[in-house]
Amino acid sequence: MSNARISKLLEPGKIGTVWTKNRIVKVAATHAWYPYEDGYFPEEAKAFYEALAKGGAGLIVVSVANIDYPYGLFPDRGWRIDDDKFIPGLKDVVDRIHKYGCPALQQLFHIGPIYPGSFFGHEVLAASTLTKENHPQPHWEPCRGLRKEEVKRLVVKFAEAAERTRKAGFDGIELNAGSHHMFNSFLSPAWNFREDEYGGSTENRARFLTEIIREVKQRNGRDFVVTVLFAGAEIGLKNGMTLDEGKKIAEILESVGADAIQVRPEYYTEAARSGATESTHFPEAAFYPEIAEEKNQLVDTSRHGAGAWVPVAAAIKKHVAVPVIAVGRLDPVIGEAALRKGDADFIGLNRRLLADPELPNKVAQNRLEDIAPCTACLTCFHQIESFIPMKPPLCRINTMLGREKTYKIVPAEKKKKVMIVGGGPAGMEAARVSALRGHDVSLYEKSARLGGAMNVAGIVKGYEREDLEALTRYLETQIVKLGVQIIRSKEVGRALIEKVKPDVLVLATGGAHDFPHIPGMDRSSFLTGKVLHDKLKFFLKFFKPKTLHRLTNIWMPVGSRVAIIGGNIQGCQTAEFLVKRGRKVTIVEESDKIGEGLLGMLLKPRLLWWLQKNGVATLTQVKCKKIDDDGLSVTEEDSNLRTIAANTVISALPLKTNKDLIKDLEGTVPEIYAIGDCESPQLIVDAIHAGSKVGRAI
Repeated sequence: MSNARISKLLEPGKIGTVWTKNRIVKVAATHAWYPYEDGYFPEEAKAFYEALAKGGAGLIVVSVANIDYPYGLFPDRGWRIDDDKFIPGLKDVVDRIHKYGCPALQQLFHIGPIYPGSFFGHEVLAASTLTKENHPQPHWEPCRGLRKEEVKRLVVKFAEAAERTRKAGFDGIELNAGSHHMFNSFLSPAWNFREDEYGGSTENRARFLTEIIREVKQRNGRDFVVTVLFAGAEIGLKNGMTLDEGKKIAEILESVGADAIQVRPEYYTEAARSGATESTHFPEAAFYPEIAEEKNQLVDTSRHGAGAWVPVAAAIKKHVAVPVIAVGRLDPVIGEAALRKGDADFIGLNRRLLADPELPNKVAQNRLEDIAPCTACLTCFHQIESFIPMKPPLCRINTMLGREKTYKIVPAEKKKKVMIVGGGPAGMEAARVSALRGHDVSLYEKSARLGGAMNVAGIVKGYEREDLEALTRYLETQIVKLGVQIIRSKEVGRALIEKVKPDVLVLATGGAHDFPHIPGMDRSSFLTGKVLHDKLKFFLKFFKPKTLHRLTNIWMPVGSRVAIIGGNIQGCQTAEFLVKRGRKVTIVEESDKIGEGLLGMLLKPRLLWWLQKNGVATLTQVKCKKIDDDGLSVTEEDSNLRTIAANTVISALPLKTNKDLIKDLEGTVPEIYAIGDCESPQLIVDAIHAGSKVGRAI
């Protein structure tokens, strides 16, 4: 049954000569690296795209192929399309996508100035020569500007690559002119200082791109689809591309034959302008840790990033007749609203489809509650950008991402009685997968609310960017539908286990809290992680996590000056939480590192910059000595004793393993597993993957 509320999203659409069964486009951003061999398309990637097509997407843009090996993309970090020998492998991909009635485009680009030349031993190339003094990203490597004959050579390279995509069966190509890649270094006046026909006016800066579109159309015919992704505006960048220029570029692209335009602004935050980190096209990261005070009329900050870029797409749409694809933390509901308002013609989804490739089918079947949520954790982006060493694809909620063939959930050979202790992410995922395989599953949680430590983490993290409550809601919905028996407010011990007599016992009881054993630790001014967790869990009996998060703005049992022991993700996010509530904070860390556990490519540098800007002092390589009326005393690396003025001291150290229970229960049940924080305290993604793994093993 189709969804009455979401109808525009499910309507057929047309881009050039290509018809789509709905308005959902799987855009090519956040491409997942796979183990490539000599540039050929690997089986793991083929299975990934087949799963997307089977899930009901209207159009799939296959991620970028290297048109100019080794310069066009990181060497050995993607498939190649610079030789005819790669066509058969690409044809197999297209055939798998077409099998489900879904058209496919191949994205083409040149990585340009983002290339890590010093690592690979090659030059870094861009439209213009960029030094530390004139580089829009001064912490990047300097670039050499392309000579005119090199520009002409690349035009031919792109056209030849497009011919190969047509021979492979693709319905067209997408030219990626966004981010900081080669095309954008031509389009943007902040990057392009050329004085020839490829620099200066807007028309000249667009010339490289328009020459490629013309050449591609000439070689492949007017019916061969060419879409273009470009920035639309470089928000916050001095001398960057303005929205007015974006409108003009869109008109130029349409005039030379572009069949659709995807608009994805590039956002330069104050942190980026200070050199703390680069810019971003992820809207929720642009507004992290908080929305900048200067309000920008080009973006929508009402949902802290979700749908933030739609106004830019809407502005571009008024100036072109070809379809416009909107992107930027969209979901089916926000996408439907944009289509109904006429702000866009197609809705580009990426991470939402990584989290759940079946999203389009579930929307069509009116099963929105069954869509696995993307919580904008950016694990996927962190994996692909941390490419040295190369890491496999990873999603917080979709454990099958990148493992579509090998990680299938198959019926169990023998139905077993499974008892799971702990209703956090690891326990709920173990229950979900076990039940899907046909086991008889019961889940015991000692509190009244499922979610485990995610409930407390959500209160500290907040829900503006990363909605952890959505994870709990989804997992709980699934296990209820699967018939898992949920027993709340029940402490589990040996007696109960012996009474239930399960075939399998899964312990997901959480980790043990760590804190320093120093003089003064018995003072009321010292709050351990356990004390704070217990306090929050008490109030969770009466309030939902989001409500409790809001109430902490009114009152908390925390003084005005706080010393936090522990500088990992727990300490840094606690500091953010307290600073936003008016506390003066100092972080002390025994190691020489701050922010371990934070995702490093975007969020970590932004948060550390923000903490420093907001007066948070960070002391590393110190040892805690005592807590007294004056605050926390520590010894620094030079052995000097220093007292940090504080009326509250909080321990925010990482959790420890908690295997006492499994030792006590050995021999009581044929199969016993410990998963999640009790076995190995890590991140939410690790807990969910541990639950999935044990669910498949039972």
